[in-house]
Amino acid sequence: EAGSEDIDILPNGLAFISSGLKYPGIKSLAPEKPGEIFLMDLNEDNPRAVELRISRGFDLASFNPHGISTYVD
Repeated sequence: EAGSEDIDILPNGLAFISSGLKYPGIKSLAPEKPGEIFLMDLNEDNPRAVELRISRGFDLASFNPHGISTYVD
C-alpha cells in the first residue's frame, strides 16, 4: 500500500522488498506505520508479497529501511 523503497532478488527467485521509508520533505503514505520487509517468491504462478515478522526486541517503531541487500553464503 505504501510502496517499496528497494528490492533484492536472490538467484533462487526469492525477492526481499523494503518498504516504509520516511524521508524529510517527501510525503509518506503511512506516516504512523513503521517500515517493513516483505518476501516474494517469483517462482510462483501468482507471486504475492508477504510481510516478514521481525524479531522481538527490535526497535520496530524507529525502523525506517532505506535500501536492502542480501548476502548468500
